[in-house]
Amino acid sequence: MKKAPIAFFTYKRPRHTLRSLESLAQNEGAAESELFIFCDAPKRQEDQESVKQVREVVRSKQWCGTVNIIERETNFGCDNSIISGVTQLCTEYGRVIVIEDDLVLSPFFLDYMNRSLNIYQDNPRVMSISGHMFPVDVSTETDAFFLPLTTAWGWATWQRSWKYYDTKMTRYYELEKDNLLKYKFNVNGSYPYFKMLESTMRCQIEADKPWDIRWYLTVFMEKGLVLFPSRSLVKNIGLDGSGLHGQILINQKKHNPDIAAEYKVISYPNSCEVCSEAYFALAEYFKEFQRESKSLINVLFKKFSISK
Repeated sequence: MKKAPIAFFTYKRPRHTLRSLESLAQNEGAAESELFIFCDAPKRQEDQESVKQVREVVRSKQWCGTVNIIERETNFGCDNSIISGVTQLCTEYGRVIVIEDDLVLSPFFLDYMNRSLNIYQDNPRVMSISGHMFPVDVSTETDAFFLPLTTAWGWATWQRSWKYYDTKMTRYYELEKDNLLKYKFNVNGSYPYFKMLESTMRCQIEADKPWDIRWYLTVFMEKGLVLFPSRSLVKNIGLDGSGLHGQILINQKKHNPDIAAEYKVISYPNSCEVCSEAYFALAEYFKEFQRESKSLINVLFKKFSISK
């Protein structure tokens, strides 16, 4: 089975990096894979020691069959580093598996990614593979299914898809003026993805624009599909406030189910169509999550007001 190159992005979290790389090394197929570790340079003086520790972790073991370490000399920032690294490997190899330093992987993560990349390599409608799945119970005939949205927690793509990556969000205006499209972009109005896109559009600093919402915009406007496993093969251990977007994501722990250690994707969908059952179940899950989030914000606001 053809193995895709693996892009691993890290910065200043040595403990997270170690756990993530250890889980990668335990994967079926790791010994036959080529790994590219992109180590960003410190942005501030106080980050130098933690960046140094990360680079020591990265160099401490042969995590995959071949390991290439790219130590940035200047700070790219998380989003620019990912865009640059994915572009580089897609251009050179035609495909890539993408992992960040706060992800712990199932031992079957690589097997699923490589099989999926090979099965759907010639189907232009399939634009990405997701290793993460939200904690939604769905009964499907296969172990994986298609949805029209992307995730950033362990994913893969091909050059044929990534070449459409809309860095400048040129199709934002097309989406903005079409209420039905916005409704669908928000997963039938269940999640504020378009608000995230608006915030990104208003951001004046290119390095601070999240790469993942731009990738979702790209796939959505191209009418692309993303393959999801029915159970998550990824656990995010970075929702502790330690990362760049940690304080934003800390309320998303519910999205982050434990890995089913023995779960392996065996069966794949034959037709490239959205799984309606999974889509509507996800929309209901998002609605409930939004209600819980608003309730939590109200409780915290009341407590803060009383304390003052």
